Amino acid sequence: MSHNRRAAVLGSPIAHSLSPVLHRAAYEKLGLAGWAYDRHEVDEAGLPGFFERLDATAGDRPWAGLSLTMPLKRAVIPLLDEISDTAASVEAVNTVVFTDDGRRTGDNTDIPGMVAALRERGVERVAGAAVLGAGATASSALAALSRVCEGEVTAYVRSEARAAEMRQWGERLGVTVRTADWADAAEAFRAPLVIATTPAGTTDELAAAVPDRPGALFDVLYDPWPTQLAAAWAARGGAVVGGLDLLVHQAVLQVELMTGRAPAPLATMREAGEAALAARAS
Repeated sequence: MSHNRRAAVLGSPIAHSLSPVLHRAAYEKLGLAGWAYDRHEVDEAGLPGFFERLDATAGDRPWAGLSLTMPLKRAVIPLLDEISDTAASVEAVNTVVFTDDGRRTGDNTDIPGMVAALRERGVERVAGAAVLGAGATASSALAALSRVCEGEVTAYVRSEARAAEMRQWGERLGVTVRTADWADAAEAFRAPLVIATTPAGTTDELAAAVPDRPGALFDVLYDPWPTQLAAAWAARGGAVVGGLDLLVHQAVLQVELMTGRAPAPLATMREAGEAALAARAS
């Protein structure tokens, strides 16, 4: 593999992304001095054109890979030569690797990243789980739960249309999904594992309902952190997995796929992410 390669994260909006911080920290630790990682504001309409210009923008650093965030995880699929089974299971690609023979392959590191983040906090297997929300991240959460949850998953949603989507994803992923109304979301806290996939502020109203002895909470947000729900959960002694844990673990897998070097420096990448968030907060 070339000593000088480039990679980037694409999405819209993208200015907030911590991916450059994490990947550059990994390159430095791995001694990949000739590697560069940038961010590019790209929406769905602009994605095909970006791919057409890849060779022209490579310069003396051939492209190694791309990280993709919303709204591009599904839009990129027609532009690729193949995608992994993991990516196909949720119809979402967050990682593109450019092979030496010129092929563009897509993968999804969000799902194994979730599993790895849970495992790091001691959550290996659970008897049941609850998911708050039903957006794109919720389908990845169900895919992760297919690997760690032995029983039923209850999804708390705001509409019957969303409920139907979650049940369909459950059937596709081999997960038994029961749906419930968002008005009853506090009941989720009875589950041994709760995954919150909703936007910032959505679960604030639920913080007061955290029980005295909660199980594990996986809140996918990382900025601002902690969320009110995560803070209340930790205060009551429950295990908490945060969005930065997910971001770092999925980025570790991306670095390994793009560079061919393993293991990627998890601790170094986490420290870089924590420092960047602290700088934002101040």
